[in-house]
Amino acid sequence: MENTQPKKKKVINARTAGVITKEKKSPVTVFKAWCKGCGICIAFCPQGVLDFDENGKSEPVHPEKCIQCMQCELRCPDFAITVNKEEE
Repeated sequence: MENTQPKKKKVINARTAGVITKEKKSPVTVFKAWCKGCGICIAFCPQGVLDFDENGKSEPVHPEKCIQCMQCELRCPDFAITVNKEEE
């Protein structure tokens, strides 16, 4: 008897494929494919949450310090950063 269930499609997870870097419990998400490494987000972050990674792209190095002021997201010219506001 043949298997009548449809085959599942393989889903690529953007985070594990290296497209998105999101630190655990971090409200800041950096889309690495879009980031050109200009450093504007790093300069405007009042808490020092972001810094350059080994490839010259932005990444959250101190996500616990994020106050969700949205400066990084608002200033990014490439729309490579999103800040997920915590619901109160």
